[in-house]
Amino acid sequence: MNMLFGEDLGAALARGLVLGAVALMWVVLLVRILGLRSFSKMTNFDFVMTIAMGSLIASASQSEKLLPFLQAMAAMVALFAVQWVAARLRKSSDTVEAILSNTPVVLMRNGEYCEDALKANRVSRNDLVAKLREANVMDFSEVRAVVLETTGDISVLHGDHLSEAVLKGVRGDADQER
Repeated sequence: MNMLFGEDLGAALARGLVLGAVALMWVVLLVRILGLRSFSKMTNFDFVMTIAMGSLIASASQSEKLLPFLQAMAAMVALFAVQWVAARLRKSSDTVEAILSNTPVVLMRNGEYCEDALKANRVSRNDLVAKLREANVMDFSEVRAVVLETTGDISVLHGDHLSEAVLKGVRGDADQER
């Protein structure tokens, strides 16, 4: 009962509201300074950054003392700085790009499953078919390619024609590997 009706309930609620709002505004300010790229879903590195930032905002909003709050705020700056440096290095070095980024993978090509890619990436046929339905594919013959992107999203490319340039850099595209 003391947890709900203790004498510090009002102070805890006020602290959570104020610190949570301050931490969130701090993140918004950092994004304004460093740009929207900060929370893009381009690489697995970006995904981890987003998760870690959420954890730090939660930590900051629950701080009971100033030093842990400031430590969480400083950690947010550090994450943004590391991500900024990593993005610059990715842009200037193919080696760094290869280390920090996943490679997109073809899961289906010209209406046929790429069984090895499905197995290697732990994607079931049922999951793939669900994505085809989401993309309004009416028949497998319409599918030019299905790609597991670096972000984990699945792109369905369907229609009458597919420019091979769209699949540049995608692993497992048998038509490109010839």
